[in-house]
Amino acid sequence: MNDVFDAKLDSIERPERPIPSGKVALRSAAMMGISLLFLGIFAAALYSFESGLIAIGVALLTVIYNRFAKHHAFLGPLTMGMCRGGNLILGMSVIPESINRWGIIAVLPIAYIFAITMISQDEVHGGKKRTLYIAAILYLVVLAAQLIISEKHGNILFTIPFVLLHAWLIGRPLWNAIQNPVGPLIGKAVKAGVISLIVMNASWCVAFGFWPVALVVLALFPLSMLLARIFAVT
Repeated sequence: MNDVFDAKLDSIERPERPIPSGKVALRSAAMMGISLLFLGIFAAALYSFESGLIAIGVALLTVIYNRFAKHHAFLGPLTMGMCRGGNLILGMSVIPESINRWGIIAVLPIAYIFAITMISQDEVHGGKKRTLYIAAILYLVVLAAQLIISEKHGNILFTIPFVLLHAWLIGRPLWNAIQNPVGPLIGKAVKAGVISLIVMNASWCVAFGFWPVALVVLALFPLSMLLARIFAVT
């Protein structure tokens, strides 16, 4: 749906993308996007009524972001972040009591995605260092929160390597962009932030003591890097 709503703009800024290049028909892409949204809602509703309601909320947020909020400097990043936070809450709905206990941490993926979306607004024409510094602060808040929570659960020694890996993956390209905030370098920072979501997820798993699950999640990272060579990440 992102590409569907951006088809007109992409025909100018990114003509190589599937829809403006003619590889995929706009109508076909729209039907596929709508079908996948409804399939996601249906799958969640099969588990529970509450999960279905949360899925509806996430689906609406994605449409609101792509159609209305995307190009707004504040509402765009916030709405996209809420999509990610909603995804986390949707996962928590498998064990409903976990929402009451840990639902507050949904603000952290919101902050993380807010940072990525905020700097992505400048990946075509370049941006300002101030925006990149704000993103760096939000990244640090998320990383610090993971260490604090892992320490409370007695898993800090296992979590530190994951957090350091995540910090290096997102920090290096972001620092390069800060030094020279041109479009291509900002694009690399955005791409690193998106792909490194896998490492962030693995960090959360190990922070709560599920290190075997963390390793399984981390194993998806090389696959993500491979797919990033085939499909546009940003």
